[in-house]
Amino acid sequence: MRRRPTVILGASGLVGQRMQQRLHNHPWFELKAVSGSASTAGALLSQVPWRLEEPRPDLPELLVADALSPSFVQDMLDVGIEVAFSCLPTDVAARIESLLTQAGIAVFSNASHHRAEDGIPLVIPDINHDQLSTFGTSKGNHACGTNCTLIPLAVPLAALREFGIKKVTMRSEQALSGAGWRLLFNQEANAGHVNPEIPGEAEKVREELLHVFGTMEHEQVIPADFDVEISCQRVARTDGHQVFVEVELSEPVTIESVTQSFHSHDWDGITKSCPSAPLRPLHVVEHIDVSKHLWSNGVQFASSPDPSLDLKTGMAVVVGDIELVQTNTLTFSGYSHNTVRGAAGGTLLLAELALIEGRFG
Repeated sequence: MRRRPTVILGASGLVGQRMQQRLHNHPWFELKAVSGSASTAGALLSQVPWRLEEPRPDLPELLVADALSPSFVQDMLDVGIEVAFSCLPTDVAARIESLLTQAGIAVFSNASHHRAEDGIPLVIPDINHDQLSTFGTSKGNHACGTNCTLIPLAVPLAALREFGIKKVTMRSEQALSGAGWRLLFNQEANAGHVNPEIPGEAEKVREELLHVFGTMEHEQVIPADFDVEISCQRVARTDGHQVFVEVELSEPVTIESVTQSFHSHDWDGITKSCPSAPLRPLHVVEHIDVSKHLWSNGVQFASSPDPSLDLKTGMAVVVGDIELVQTNTLTFSGYSHNTVRGAAGGTLLLAELALIEGRFG
């Protein structure tokens, strides 16, 4: 397959650098341009501070472009860019992404601005693959990944749909990296003095959950209608979002039937062939250990992960601590890497799926 020339919108943020990692040796996408803010525009990519624990991969020596320059879109066309991965703040994404799609560049976004907008699919591949059908219609080649906290909630819930979902209650504990590198490197936050409040997060998770579990009618998404109660808080952990879930089902279940459903949850054939798809979407454990279970490929945990070489590690959701409260009500815990499966890796997987299905390129 021909490698598509790609730009990453975001040179210095955690998600932008996770995307740089993942495009280092990607078989389908080739990093040809990077854009940044006023503080990085004009610098060489190698001069931009590297903020991830893993070593910076051997990236092309690119000049960081200014995404807010009037000539930015034309500059991208001039170097042959076909795909953009947006890791921008919401306000900047609102200004840039649509200009790129109007110019014929496919945009896959981590930003929240266009999520759930009609004509722009908001997709988790193993849950609402069918909603990708609106890609390339009224809003051009534009798709969004979901909120990072939704992933450890929604993927296990998808395995329980066969029992009928009536009510979901979730409490989250979200890592510092979910708020960006400034909080991640804040000494007080790392010492445990972190503001637990995340304004607007619970509302986003609730809205997006009902959206991805919705149904398609005439190219519009009709949201699911089960009851949802969400609360979110920040904790002093570097990476990894954990959720604690209670779900009421329409049918009686057992620990064995629930565990079997988690084990059986799998990709469809075409998604399984994507480079970023983990070996299994869910990795079932008895009890979640947040220090040991961050980097899963669906079958095993990596102790020394290198996402620039292994696209599957960190892409599975870990589920455990399963308990039956009543015959039709259970609790479980979900855990995933918020900047990998919940951000850069999840959005890249979405682009891989759209490409292999022939939706662009």
